Amino acid sequence: MQQKISLKLLPSEAADDSAIKRAISGNIGKKISSITGYHLIKQSIDARAKTIWVNLTVNVFTEEPFHKREIQQFLFPDVSRAKNKVVIIGAGPAGLFAALQLIESGIKPVILERGKDVRARRRDLAMLNKEGVINPESNYCFGEGGAGTYSDGKLYTRSNKRGDIDRVLNLLVRFGAEERILYEAHPHIGTNKLPHIITDMRKQIVDCGGELLFEKKVTDLIIDQQKLKAVKTADGNIFDADAFILATGHSARDIFELLHHKQVLIEAKPFALGVRIEHPQSLIDNIQYHCAVRNENLPPASYSLVNQINNRGVFSFCMCPGGIIAPAATSAGELVVNGWSPSKRNNPYANSGMVVQVELDDVLTNEKLKIQNDPLAMMHFQQMVERNCFNAGG
Repeated sequence: MQQKISLKLLPSEAADDSAIKRAISGNIGKKISSITGYHLIKQSIDARAKTIWVNLTVNVFTEEPFHKREIQQFLFPDVSRAKNKVVIIGAGPAGLFAALQLIESGIKPVILERGKDVRARRRDLAMLNKEGVINPESNYCFGEGGAGTYSDGKLYTRSNKRGDIDRVLNLLVRFGAEERILYEAHPHIGTNKLPHIITDMRKQIVDCGGELLFEKKVTDLIIDQQKLKAVKTADGNIFDADAFILATGHSARDIFELLHHKQVLIEAKPFALGVRIEHPQSLIDNIQYHCAVRNENLPPASYSLVNQINNRGVFSFCMCPGGIIAPAATSAGELVVNGWSPSKRNNPYANSGMVVQVELDDVLTNEKLKIQNDPLAMMHFQQMVERNCFNAGG
């Protein structure tokens, strides 16, 4: 027999298999000996009161053989001779997952990535961290895996309307992530583990007949009768396809400039802008867990802050418990940062972005800014802020 139940346990109990089984036994009214196993379906921490509780949803097996958790299976056929081909511009998360979806559908993906593979990127990041020398084509944002590979690691979204989240999590487990991301309320892989997962994704794509080409910066769009026929890269190569997916991320300003130049319809939109704040992790633990020293069975604490000031949203973003702040600029003379956490989140400091909404009127009606009212106005404002921050720091 299998049944789903909810448990409310102390952190020490939630970390103890025997204690969990005792709690299950009391909940379902059966002897512990009848419990053959259980799967964690959901796990979250309730730290609102002085006593910290761990909420678990479990699928319990009683008086029948226990089966390991079933990971969603994916069929990746050979598409090397597929009739249809799609060119994907960008090998970040969007590009990689799009390629896998295409393969499942029997379509050959060809990914063009302006940056380098995960291993080669490390040398450029070392130069940036140690010498302050930025490679505009290989940095924390550009390269295999995109910004998430070396400057994030969290798997959390406020939106449930952007696709099948469980499918994405199962795919990540398929390529090496720990199964706990399937049930944690705020799943996290860790920047130290992501490169291996990204490498396995690439191997799967290539083994199935797809292509992932590095240092292929798209510089031109070949459009005929209002239809994109091919793209041209900086080395002069031309790639045609049945369809194209633009997965460049928001940092590729040159792509937006190119779209505007080619009269592709784009529009300026509001965005959030702010600063990244660093604080001792022990301080956040103390505030969230109401204790002087964090319980060893609790993870480094996180937080989420949201407020409305003068009808404008102010909120925390990309909170990194036990994390590190990374320089995430893509061009010299600009300053922008991101935050990331290793899998253990054992750095003594936490960091979080604190941002505020920037509306179109803030930029377009401000005569001091002298920013032209066009679809790239907000992008130019962002770039201006990053340059001003760099100059202020110099």
